[in-house]
Amino acid sequence: MSFPITPIEGLIAGALAAGYLVAGLFFLKFWWRTGDRLFLAFSGAFALLAVASALPIMLGTPHEERSGIYLIRLAAFVLIILAVVGKNLRRRGG
Repeated sequence: MSFPITPIEGLIAGALAAGYLVAGLFFLKFWWRTGDRLFLAFSGAFALLAVASALPIMLGTPHEERSGIYLIRLAAFVLIILAVVGKNLRRRGG
């Protein structure tokens, strides 16, 4: 059974996407200042999280069919994990 997306869900998803984008822009600013790739990875991850938050509402995807969209969220978290691990390996090796 498919439930339609309510206006409140759209509002919350939009607010989440905007928050993710603001956080991503902050990390992009930090990357611009320092040149540290960790900040760039965090910025990219937050951009992916914003897309994953807004995409179901923009596509009108029912709740039961959103499992593919969670792969975008998984990619964001994998990006963060790889960036942190890479940063620690560089620090230990240098």
